[in-house]
Amino acid sequence: MKKNLSILFFLAAVLILSACGSDKSGGSKDEVVIGYFPNIDHVPAMIAKEKQYFEETLGDDKEVTYKTFPDGGAFMTALKTGDIDAGFVGPGPVMNNYANGADVKIIAGASSGGTVVVASEQSGIEGLEDLGNHTFITPGIGCTHDVQMETFLKEQGITSARIGGTLKHVTGNPAQYQAMFESGKVDLAAVPEPWASTLVANGAKIIVDTDEIAYGTTLPNTVLVTSGKLLEEENEMIKQITAAHEKSIEFISENPEEAQTIAVDSIEEITSQRMDESIIASAWERVTFTNEVDAEIIQAFADSSHDLQFLKEKPEFDDLVVSQDKLLGSAQE
Repeated sequence: MKKNLSILFFLAAVLILSACGSDKSGGSKDEVVIGYFPNIDHVPAMIAKEKQYFEETLGDDKEVTYKTFPDGGAFMTALKTGDIDAGFVGPGPVMNNYANGADVKIIAGASSGGTVVVASEQSGIEGLEDLGNHTFITPGIGCTHDVQMETFLKEQGITSARIGGTLKHVTGNPAQYQAMFESGKVDLAAVPEPWASTLVANGAKIIVDTDEIAYGTTLPNTVLVTSGKLLEEENEMIKQITAAHEKSIEFISENPEEAQTIAVDSIEEITSQRMDESIIASAWERVTFTNEVDAEIIQAFADSSHDLQFLKEKPEFDDLVVSQDKLLGSAQE
């Protein structure tokens, strides 16, 4: 009997120790997952990863991991399912998902500018008057670059086949645009940097530059987002994430050459494509890195998305953008 009791006490002790070992407060770290894309608009994420700013601000009890995405749709799915806690994405997918009831909040800007419309060398397109029945490509339907391009074109009296025009639209990864240009599958692209500079270096012609396209220099091309639930339940953690992001923005401003090198190395690591340093330098001139975001511009962009029929109902984004004052205030309440 004593032997049996000893065994029971031993098993109980093992269970207790095991439970303690699995408790996040008892030694194991909470995982924080940051999402981003392998393009120049997302350099703040690459800087934060390289310099370990998230790890530094979140502290030793958090384990930071990173996940990259090919498009905004995949990113937003990951945010909604909780596979990522925060990350960098274009405002287009954020607004589309928010309008459909997704729990998402913009907590900072990341970059603005950088969207360029270019035509392939063999397309024969010299200007807007030549578009006709050609095919254009963007990273996704209703993505940031798509809305920017179609808003601009509509102002010129040109519409896509999606809403009754003749200009055909397809989607694809910007890293593949050069091959698609060469094969003749597409003639025109609304593309973020550094892919725009890459296409131009290989013979493509700029049709609409960054300062001409709709919302070109004012709209954030990338924003930092999280869920409303996490913002409420883990406000201190979200504050730390935004603080780390601010360090990245400051680093880019103070160390542009090193930041460009980090961007080149990071993009190559993810895409297996080495960007020419001159391409990055060219792209850098069209992109502004900032943690500021204008809620009024976000609303105007959303109105354009509705006008282009990407959104069924005209949305109101009064509480989509969380100001820094509100973020700090909610932490003190």
